[in-house]
Amino acid sequence: MTSLGKFITFEGPEGGGKSTQVRRLADRLKASGHTVLTTREPGGTPTGEVIRGILQHDHAGEALCPESELLLFEASRAQLVRHVILPALKNSMWVLCDRFIDSTAAYQGYGRGFDLKSILEINAFTVGDCMPDLTLLLDVEPQTGMKRLTLRNQEHRTTRDRFEREQVEFHERVRAGYLQLARRWPERIQVIDSMREEAAVEEDIWMAVSKLMSR
Repeated sequence: MTSLGKFITFEGPEGGGKSTQVRRLADRLKASGHTVLTTREPGGTPTGEVIRGILQHDHAGEALCPESELLLFEASRAQLVRHVILPALKNSMWVLCDRFIDSTAAYQGYGRGFDLKSILEINAFTVGDCMPDLTLLLDVEPQTGMKRLTLRNQEHRTTRDRFEREQVEFHERVRAGYLQLARRWPERIQVIDSMREEAAVEEDIWMAVSKLMSR
């Protein structure tokens, strides 16, 4: 999309370190003189955070059918785009978002089995021309990601959310889907090996972002 700011999304399977790397990149961009906004999906707005509670933590008190799950993600995204992302970009900010449209394609498309073409059409309706300038796909094997989540939950005394509780076969489909999306849109999606130490992942991310700056 045409804007004075830049829009970068972080994607990947569970346990890939997205939240950590969002924070690290935000710090480096700020140190370079950029104004940065960080946000997340689902969430990022008051409406989105309510939806997040339903999607991630069963706050509605009933099981979600897959169709409702898909549309709730899109509703949260529509609010985020129009109330947060677009205004920030118009104000020359760099926007870093923890998950965006590719999560829906990977989780609800490849993971749940919805028709990918239909999901891409719904995504397009939801975001309009608000597409990322760069997507950083933090790739991790499901077994490694789940081990990391277990350690994180033990440290913070939290429990796994709805998606983290899915069977490993679901997460394997999600990961395969992400890699397929990266092959489909290599000009936008940069695959980063997040099986390594955080510092090494951060440097690869900074290299990819530096290339975006130089365009």
